[in-house]
Amino acid sequence: MTKDTLIEHLNNDLEYEYSAIIQYISYAATVKGPFRPELSKFFLDEVTDEQQHAKLLADKIVALGGQPSTSAKPVPSATEAKEMLIEVMNAERKAIEAYSNRAKEAKELGLTSLSLELEDMIRDEANHLEEVEKILSGWGSDS
Repeated sequence: MTKDTLIEHLNNDLEYEYSAIIQYISYAATVKGPFRPELSKFFLDEVTDEQQHAKLLADKIVALGGQPSTSAKPVPSATEAKEMLIEVMNAERKAIEAYSNRAKEAKELGLTSLSLELEDMIRDEANHLEEVEKILSGWGSDS
């Protein structure tokens, strides 16, 4: 593991955070059905956390001598509320895995502060995942 590799990985994570912001805003605007008000609010409430994650990643990339990405990963399209929640669940799982790896990489490079901040982000993403799983658990057995 090198600092340049860590910067590359952090930029990849940053692009996923940008994607999450777009995903949540898009889903909040387009969600339909009887739970639209609640789901729209739920999606919008998540944007703030994702923005904070993106800011932290961008700041850390710069502190490590890198340049933050300005690109977002593609946002999965979804038209039904349940489909949106499943896509969000998948994204949260991917984020938890990525930040777990990144925390290990930071620790390997002796970047304890970054490792601890990434652990905080893992906690945030795990809480998001738990909420989505609770919502989906009431949707039926095929989730």
